[in-house]
Amino acid sequence: MPPAITHSKPEAKLSRPVQVAESIKDWVVEQGLQSGDRLPGEVELIARFAMSKGTIREAMRILEAQGLIKTRTGPGGGSFVHEVSRQRAKALLGNYFYFKNLTIGDIYQLRLTLEPELAASLAGKLPEDVLLQLEENISQYSEPSTTLEEERLQHVAFLRFHAILAEQAKNPLLGFVIDFMVNLLTDLTVYRRLYSPPNIELWREGRDHQQRLVQALRNGDCELARSIMSDHMETAWKLMRQQEVEMESRFISE
Repeated sequence: MPPAITHSKPEAKLSRPVQVAESIKDWVVEQGLQSGDRLPGEVELIARFAMSKGTIREAMRILEAQGLIKTRTGPGGGSFVHEVSRQRAKALLGNYFYFKNLTIGDIYQLRLTLEPELAASLAGKLPEDVLLQLEENISQYSEPSTTLEEERLQHVAFLRFHAILAEQAKNPLLGFVIDFMVNLLTDLTVYRRLYSPPNIELWREGRDHQQRLVQALRNGDCELARSIMSDHMETAWKLMRQQEVEMESRFISE
């Protein structure tokens, strides 16, 4: 019997303005243009890409919405190459995951893979002012919270510790991915109220792991830094999962 024929869903065809926007991005890379460099005027773009004025204008609006170009009016105005900020890139990527119904496990699975390696790579290489910044961050949750609002703020501060480390990554992709995950987890924690009820074990384990990690980073002990971060991620995953289950139980009972 002949094998069954399966039909894959055809990919949606890109609109003409989107195709032109992609072509303009490719051209910018080929020309080696940098942030702040001026793009050709509308007439030249029409000629270069053999498209109508309306298509070119729509393509430029797409690129501006993506944050890849900046348009200025008046004397010296025009369209200029623009570097997407880290914050904007995280926001745009976050939109993709908005309807993906991410879980604590989805995020911690990746954190457990990446963050121990980041910690190991930074051991002995952080300037003293960054180490002091990490210690100052920990001081914000040196004692357990006394109110639910303080608990929320402590959760956000706990995660900021990891964002500070991500900023120090020598590998920009590694730093961005970790920072993005921290951002996702912060939003998830606040939106789903995973800081309620307060969890004293989560607070104690998180504070103690981070204090020991700073010491390992200061001493340049790569393997210890990796081990502490790995244990930190595993413990936080388990305890945050308990918070997630608690939240789901409250939702069902209500």
